[in-house]
Amino acid sequence: MTLYVIDDHPLMREAVVMLLRRLRPGANVVELDRLGSIEAAVGQHGAPDLITLDLKLPDTTGASGVHELKKRFPETPLAVLSASPAADAEEQCIEAGADIYIEKSSGGLEIGNALRALLSADGQFEELAPTDNKLSKRQKQLIVMLDRGLSNREIADELGISEHTVKVHLWRLFRRLGVKSRTQTIHFARMHGLLAS
Repeated sequence: MTLYVIDDHPLMREAVVMLLRRLRPGANVVELDRLGSIEAAVGQHGAPDLITLDLKLPDTTGASGVHELKKRFPETPLAVLSASPAADAEEQCIEAGADIYIEKSSGGLEIGNALRALLSADGQFEELAPTDNKLSKRQKQLIVMLDRGLSNREIADELGISEHTVKVHLWRLFRRLGVKSRTQTIHFARMHGLLAS
């Protein structure tokens, strides 16, 4: 397993590397300080199984790094770690293809939990047809909770997990169903008999 940490701030990069080494002790963790180094790094270390990306790098603007990475590695889980508040950039990053947006101010435990959820999320679903029996129990729970109009915080409280973990599960569900929002998820679920109408 090869994990890429792209961050131009040495201290933050080292902290994320330590977190990932704790989560996946045998993994090869590759550190980069700019996006432009990825070509050579992939040639040397192989394709990534997970990428964490700082939003503000010397060679990126806005979500350009997310776009570029998703074009090259469409199936690779991508976590954006940013100093910018989620309200400023989260939606833009998710629309560009990021799986999760994590504020750097979240702290080690929460960042670790979010990355753990991303690493352990089922990556096989994309080739499956979106039918009820292909959804995990957790995904079915989420659809019902979305239908009830619960917020991420309320879902987190009800399931006893962090809000970041809820976001990971939601983005995985969205990708699984080929939708981009809660509203589309509920519509899809009703059209395909995943919810009682």
